[in-house]
Amino acid sequence: MGRHLSLAVATFGLLSPCMPAAPSPSINTDIQPPPPAPEPIEVVELPLPPVAPTEDEGACTPEINPRRTGCIAIDSHLAGGSFLPDGNHVIATVNFTGAPAAPDPASIYIGMQMIAVRTNGTTFPNGDPWKCITCGLPDENKWAREELTEYPQTFKDGRRAMAASNIVECGNAELTSSQCTPDKVHIYPIWWESGAIRELRIHPDNVHLGFSSFTQQNGALGQYAYFGRLVFNPNPDVGEPLHARYEIVNVTRLFNPDAPQPIEVKGKKLVINHDAISVGELRGFSGTGKEITYVGHPVESSNIDAFAADLTTGKVRRLTEHPEYVDPLDISPDDQWAVILDTRGTDRQMWLSGMRGIPPVTDLITTSITSATRNNGRRRFFVPWLIDYHGDRGSYFGQQINAAGDGTAGAINDPNWNTWADPRWSPDGTQVMYYQNLVLPPACGGHNPLPCPVSTAPGGRVNRLMLAKLASRSPLPPQPVAQLPEFIPWGVPVQAGDPLPVRPVPTPGTYTLEGKVSGSARVEIIGNGTSIDTIAVRYRDFSDDGVNTLAGTENVTVTRQSFSASRVDWYSDLSSRVGTKSSKRTGPGGFHLQIDALVNMFNATGTLVTTIDGVVYEPPANGT
Repeated sequence: MGRHLSLAVATFGLLSPCMPAAPSPSINTDIQPPPPAPEPIEVVELPLPPVAPTEDEGACTPEINPRRTGCIAIDSHLAGGSFLPDGNHVIATVNFTGAPAAPDPASIYIGMQMIAVRTNGTTFPNGDPWKCITCGLPDENKWAREELTEYPQTFKDGRRAMAASNIVECGNAELTSSQCTPDKVHIYPIWWESGAIRELRIHPDNVHLGFSSFTQQNGALGQYAYFGRLVFNPNPDVGEPLHARYEIVNVTRLFNPDAPQPIEVKGKKLVINHDAISVGELRGFSGTGKEITYVGHPVESSNIDAFAADLTTGKVRRLTEHPEYVDPLDISPDDQWAVILDTRGTDRQMWLSGMRGIPPVTDLITTSITSATRNNGRRRFFVPWLIDYHGDRGSYFGQQINAAGDGTAGAINDPNWNTWADPRWSPDGTQVMYYQNLVLPPACGGHNPLPCPVSTAPGGRVNRLMLAKLASRSPLPPQPVAQLPEFIPWGVPVQAGDPLPVRPVPTPGTYTLEGKVSGSARVEIIGNGTSIDTIAVRYRDFSDDGVNTLAGTENVTVTRQSFSASRVDWYSDLSSRVGTKSSKRTGPGGFHLQIDALVNMFNATGTLVTTIDGVVYEPPANGT
């Protein structure tokens, strides 16, 4: 039985009372209904294997696990996954440790493995509420190229699951059945002829896949997203490994350099295209598979939002508008709801993105930097939120899923328990899985001014798997899945050896950006023709929404220190006196930030202060 933590009836809106309700530039053109009423949400912690006190051989003793079915590490590198088709199980990957040496039968419970966890309080026939699916496989059954680590996902047949770039398969047996024994389980790698793949997501049709490939262009880290078909090849004759594997074929790159770009130059004018498809980080698909979800070019400066694009028509939908950072998300099976992991309510990003209505011009060079400030290493600020199809509007910013906790150590809303990607909906739309990790050094303790918390979880573990039950909802019937063309019309079909395109950037020069409602901005872009180093903007009564009217200047320079690390020198003196009274100002010496997008450790000097209706937001101190 999962450990019951709290019954949550969360409330609407933000924890921050000064969040402006004024509309901001949006690409949602649908008529927006009134916000939904809040609903009861019960949050429980799901059971995990017992914890070994150390990672020494034999530390998982019969006293700790009398059934001899393994122990996990205190930090098991847990990654929560999606539901099995019956809705009564979720999969996860964990690191087993402390197993005795062979030939002891318990020796198989070692290393990163995939498990299934019961969500309904029942147990497997052996009495455990969880089952290890991949423990004890014969060597000839596993040709995985990577550990079973990130983004575990299930197929609708119940016989297959995916983690990292591998597929776990149990022949004709369901993964959770007693017929699924180690001798029947195989781990097959996923192979693409053009190279390494990351961020894999299964399309709801169970035959297509979305994935990303990372690049270095102009000395900076970048990525492209792709869409392709999965096929099984039992006898490959090219590429590595030359063993049975899944292959991705009929691939479309979800970026077309000849299509409209988010920001373009037309003569002496700068033009912003909010309808442009700018798939940055791939996040998955809608529940019916009609849309792809992603983090794209901002609509408002420094405001990282989630978007959806119709895979057939290319119509773009802005899923979120709140100034805080959003990234992981999952859309309900009927497409009517989303669970997002967002820093809203924590004020983590408000110092940078809280001022509304600033066009995303400096974001041509700052997006990877501003997004990296969402975390501080192991300390993440994601909170799970439930939001309807129509998204943020007026004073509605969704319903915090874990709002009802008391904030104490181990509570469902304990801020030291950080939510990690990805949340997952149950097939019937009545439950949501998410998982959390407790803050660890160096994000606390040592030179960090924040003390490290003491885990209250069983065995002192620092990972937990959570289940949110939407108690008032009726189960959804099976939902139809969208029929898609084999190649995405707005993308570009690719084959091995095709050169990567360069994302177009505006040519260096001085341009005018016209406000949609009033005023204009003078934009100076400085660079070498292939990359941009500095952007300087002067606003004169500039307004895109008729609510926020900007005046003042902003000047940003980015210096690349490596493909993932940068220094930004930021000077800002912006104000809005019409509608919301707000400002964004740096001190006399400016604001200077050094950050690595792969590490997310905050290291800054100087000041950058955003004020909204008298409430002041400042950057976090280094190490917090």
